[in-house]
Amino acid sequence: MATRGKSINLFLMDGDPRGRIKCMLANWTGVTYKIPRTELEKCEKCGDLSQSGIYFLFGTSDQTDKEGMVYIGQAAIRKNNKGILHRLQEHRRDSDKDYWTEAVVFTTSNNWFGATEISYLENSFYNLAIKAKRYEVKNGNAPTKGNITEEKESELEEFVDYAKIVMGTLGHKLFESLRPVSTPDPTANKPEMEALPLYVKGRGADAQAMLTSEGLVVLAGSIIRKKVDKSCPESAKKVRADNKDNIDEDSRLTKDLLFGSPSGASAFVLGASTNGNAVWKTADGKSLKEVEASESAVQEDTRSGIHNPVCP
Repeated sequence: MATRGKSINLFLMDGDPRGRIKCMLANWTGVTYKIPRTELEKCEKCGDLSQSGIYFLFGTSDQTDKEGMVYIGQAAIRKNNKGILHRLQEHRRDSDKDYWTEAVVFTTSNNWFGATEISYLENSFYNLAIKAKRYEVKNGNAPTKGNITEEKESELEEFVDYAKIVMGTLGHKLFESLRPVSTPDPTANKPEMEALPLYVKGRGADAQAMLTSEGLVVLAGSIIRKKVDKSCPESAKKVRADNKDNIDEDSRLTKDLLFGSPSGASAFVLGASTNGNAVWKTADGKSLKEVEASESAVQEDTRSGIHNPVCP
């Protein structure tokens, strides 16, 4: 079954894309807020933020100065009628959580969440983030799932599905694996580029990668060349140095790594300046350049004779 399009409403609460954002998805009771740490005080009149919900604190690592840290928590309505916003304000005063710069909050338009619901959602979001391996998850302990009925679980999993869409829309691919989940269309009259397997073999390397919409993902298990030539770009040397804990004694990669370009990926693998479009090849020996040329030719043939083609 084809995936249907989604309509998302983004409200720039301060008229600034860097400020507070309220997000709602058509046919969904969920309400999402993206709030910079510095703008919490402006949220005092947001009634939704006095409710129960799940929140994510996104920040930067002090050790590596890289973005990619997150803390996942839940907030219940207290006796003083304070909920999510009050919890975020507590975290802002917590010196152990001074790394976060913005929060993303999930609640509902109908105040639907109780203790059972937020416990289940916190557990689900935590496990999804751990599985995706995109961010360093700062939770000290895994949240408990709790006991729920089969019917309630179905409702909450639907909420999770929508939340994943919204989180990605807001710029955090927290729940998305580097490896794409591709379902080839048997009726498509063109090569399937998304999730295309590519290989570099020889010169002491035996690596496999996948082409994705974000770039090229070099897969865990790939063997990279030990030697580094003088021609190796500094950027590739830095990636090797930053990931020394992800490369074992046999030069085998233990973690998927994303590169913005094929040449960046091949320079990392071969320890030399390379043309990634020529070096990366399919299982049948076609270079990435040849595959892309073939796809362009198919698309050109498809467009021929069609006036004002419309994007599906």
